[in-house]
Parts: sequence; structure tokens; C-alpha cells
Amino acid sequence: MLAIIDYGFGNIRSVHKALLEAGANDVIITHDPQIIKKADKLVLPGVGAYAQCMGGILAIDGLLEALEEKVLKAGAPFLGICVGMQLLADVGVEFETIKGLGWISGKVTKLYPRNHDLKIPQMGWNEVKPNDCKYFESAWDNETKDVYFVHSYAFRTQNAENIAASCTYGADTFAAAVQKDNIFGVQFHPEKSQKAGLKLLKAWLEND
Repeated sequence: MLAIIDYGFGNIRSVHKALLEAGANDVIITHDPQIIKKADKLVLPGVGAYAQCMGGILAIDGLLEALEEKVLKAGAPFLGICVGMQLLADVGVEFETIKGLGWISGKVTKLYPRNHDLKIPQMGWNEVKPNDCKYFESAWDNETKDVYFVHSYAFRTQNAENIAASCTYGADTFAAAVQKDNIFGVQFHPEKSQKAGLKLLKAWLEND
């Protein structure tokens, strides 16, 4: 069973549809801690402000504890998408500093392209350059490079080995994907990235 975490901030239906197209079976949408504890894989989408998304998780009784038990203790495969990936950091720095999940060391700060022609948020297609990551190794080829981004902030990992893929926007090179053990996250939206996104989701489903 694959559980998509519904905490009020995410493209839930689009993510659900994309996972099914990528070959997932028995996909449920839930915020019930007891169901989450029984899931084999977990997906955490996220859209909006860091503080709102983290607040949405904390507002659901038992949700954070269920996620920590399943991901950190039981080692269930986890995929974070967009802000769902950013929440893996220790903190997010927007208008204030907000504590994150702290599953991958680092912080989330504003994009800084240093180019007045490049708008914030970055909205559209951009090339992703994979590092040593089994999901990208299975999904990426010479024709699969660009994915769809919508974001104003980026995850700055403390450890370079946690960067699964990178992307450059003007003068700013940031983590397009992060990984640590059973935890994987992408800054872009695979559900909006057409063939490239579906190939990556399929690789994640099949390689865990």
C-alpha cells in the first residue's frame, strides 16, 4: 500500500493520478496516523509556504509521530515533492525561521539567481543534472533532462552527499533532489513533468 499524505497543502489529485500512471497499485490518500503506520511507501506533496505546510502536519494529531515511526524507525520508502521535500530540512528561512522535520541536515532559503531577467518564483522547465542516485540512473537518458519547477526557495543541504541532483537558475545552483537512505525528495513537480516525471516516479516505485 502506498499512502499519499493529505495534510491540506499539496497537488494531491495530480500526484495520485501520476503515481497510478507510473504503475503504482493500492494507492490511498490519507492523514490517518494508523493507516500511515500500515503503509509500505509514503509520499508527501507540498505547495505553498514552508510555515503553512509544517503547520499543517503539526495540526493533525499523531501525524508527525506516525511519519517518524514509519520512515525513521521502520525505514519505509519516502518521497517528498516540492515543499514536501523542503520540509525534510532542519529549518526553513522565509519571513521567519521555522523548524522542519530535520531528516536531512540543511536549511531552506530563498533562490538568488542574481539576474534581473530571471523572475522569482522560478516557474517552468529547467534542466536537472543527476548525481549518484539509483532513481535517476534508471530514469534519465540523453532525452530526459528537463522537469517542471514552481518555487521561490531551495534546499541547501549541509552534506553534499545528500544531493541526488542539482539545477542551476542564473547564478544559483541548488538541490533539485535530495536523498538519504530510504528518504528521497524532489524540488520539481514530477506530476507536472510529463514523460520525465513519470519515468522518475516509476523508477522510485520499482527500486524500493
